[in-house]
Amino acid sequence: MRITGGELTGRIVRMPEGDLDIRPAMDRMRESVFAVLGDLSGCSFLDLFAGSGILGLEAVSRGANPVICVEKDRKKFPVLLQNATISQPPVFCRAMPAETFILRNKTAFDVVFLDPPFNYKFKSQLLERLDQSATIHGKSIVLIHFPHEDHLPEAIGGLQGYDMRSFGRSIVRFYRKIQSHFN
Repeated sequence: MRITGGELTGRIVRMPEGDLDIRPAMDRMRESVFAVLGDLSGCSFLDLFAGSGILGLEAVSRGANPVICVEKDRKKFPVLLQNATISQPPVFCRAMPAETFILRNKTAFDVVFLDPPFNYKFKSQLLERLDQSATIHGKSIVLIHFPHEDHLPEAIGGLQGYDMRSFGRSIVRFYRKIQSHFN
């Protein structure tokens, strides 16, 4: 797989060998998502369920810094670490479940991308947990990649959907914090 835009365009990213659970994010999906996000210079970026780290690398290639990739699978993690070495500034990698990272994290990110396995059953609950955590702030953008068979609501907790893109059998939904009059 190759990085599709920014300073690292064309750089090859390794995929964990023999792992059928990895769904490499499609090139077209990544190009479209990052076109919607625009220039990420000065933005922090969190890639949850990072797998190979391709989304975090796409973000750093487009100016995001810092970038953190979280992956719990110990078999995939060495490939993530190796892929992260192509980036300067560094991409930081954490080996833990996304849920644990959200629970323990104390730093808010400008952009959070969730790419859980398609058979992951707790997507809505994960978004609710993210909304209630210190991981996002009032202007954070939260994106989730999921199969079209799943139905995620337009509003979850304090998150409001504002864009949705379809790519074959998958969808990426964009959320923002709902701003109250008291903020």
